[in-house]
Amino acid sequence: MARFPFDIVGFDLDGTLIDTSGDLAAAVNHAIATIDRPPFPVASIHPFVGKGARVMLERALDASGGYDDAMLEQLLPVLLDHYQQNLAIHSVPYPGLIVAMDALSAAGVKLAICTNKAERFTIPLMDQIGLSDRFAAIIGGDTVGISKPDPAPIHAMIERSGGGRAIFLGDTINDIASARNAGIPSIAVSFGFLDGPVEDLEADAVIDHYDELLPLLENWPS
Repeated sequence: MARFPFDIVGFDLDGTLIDTSGDLAAAVNHAIATIDRPPFPVASIHPFVGKGARVMLERALDASGGYDDAMLEQLLPVLLDHYQQNLAIHSVPYPGLIVAMDALSAAGVKLAICTNKAERFTIPLMDQIGLSDRFAAIIGGDTVGISKPDPAPIHAMIERSGGGRAIFLGDTINDIASARNAGIPSIAVSFGFLDGPVEDLEADAVIDHYDELLPLLENWPS
């Protein structure tokens, strides 16, 4: 059997590994309810996600009637506190993920996470979902002092996973740009928290379901 083309498969977290939209929406809606703004449906949160909690809240406030800096500073800790207390109420792995992870692990591939979500949310979330021990490295947005699209978090992910040929999956321009900046190939997931056509991310490949991941990787050009 031919050697698997990659030593490490890295994943973004929100919108790539885990559908966290339900819990993120609950946190946003909890925060804006304190200023009598109406709640957003879960699907409406998708375009707000991808650049951190502050930007998510900014986008939600802008879409619900506008904001100023004082309002943002008032509501951000409300959102973060609610989210920290309710990380995994509705959050679930995307369909086919666990089967794909099992197959990759069986092929000797190391799995890793590189997310812009802070460690104080990332580590407990993965613990509560029961997947932490599946990953050789988990890099949060504050792990190395700088976040994606800078290549440093991707480099740290590869190093902490033991090195080797890596590829990275994500759903935002930050993910794809970070992989490109780090000099590794990327795959965009069309089911993530996209804020535009998935083709605009200009990833090296796109998958619509995790069933497609293993065949794609096995046949990746050397």
